[in-house]
Amino acid sequence: MFVDTHCHYSDEAFRDDADLAIGRALEAGVGMMIHADTCREERPAMIEVCRRHPGVLFEMRGVYPCNALEDWRDEVDAMEKSITPEVVAIGEIGLDYHEGREFAAEQRDALMAQFEIAATRDLPVNIHLRDATEDFIRAVKDAAHLHLRGDLHCFSLSLEAYRELIRYADFSVGIGGVVTFKKAKVAETIKEIPLEKILLETDCPYLAPMPWRGTRNESKYIPLIAAKVAEIKGLSVEEVEMATIRGARELFNI
Repeated sequence: MFVDTHCHYSDEAFRDDADLAIGRALEAGVGMMIHADTCREERPAMIEVCRRHPGVLFEMRGVYPCNALEDWRDEVDAMEKSITPEVVAIGEIGLDYHEGREFAAEQRDALMAQFEIAATRDLPVNIHLRDATEDFIRAVKDAAHLHLRGDLHCFSLSLEAYRELIRYADFSVGIGGVVTFKKAKVAETIKEIPLEKILLETDCPYLAPMPWRGTRNESKYIPLIAAKVAEIKGLSVEEVEMATIRGARELFNI
């Protein structure tokens, strides 16, 4: 059995066949999928699809960085109030400056507030990070007293940046379809990251692995990602499967 540690089955891309796609994942040997949260507007659909698949889909709660705007405090408060015993992580949260830094301060404030929530509730964090590495490292350093644990979703950092981050928090790395792309830098980086710190993910419907790049991604492709990680690490697929299952179970308490 494999675990997909980051998926989005409430996305519009799965409007007509989310349940069928989840069934295809189960047939492919992906027995558990962890569903990311983004904002209060989309949260009901996320909860609904997860509740239809108990023991298979697991819920996160979080305010996606690009949704941390002027009303970030209202978003975070609504997120915290929605946390139930079914929630296994605070995510996806983080920083994203790809479209600019207009709301950089709001993103950081929302991130730090959600770090506090994760620590208070003893939950891991699921991190979205894009074009904001330096600010994120500073944020994690400032939160070192919280003893955070979590995973870096869609991992793309340098080895040096990863080593700096784990001085202040216990982070695993989420490896998805990008690792199968030609000349993907992450393929070189994960050679140096211990297998016990590697998790598998799809971010479906985004970032499908080769040879399906450019099409809708699904959790059923996790075995392709596992095979590529095994090739890079010089291991068997079974070794990657067992290590990533163990890592996901321990981090998310599932």
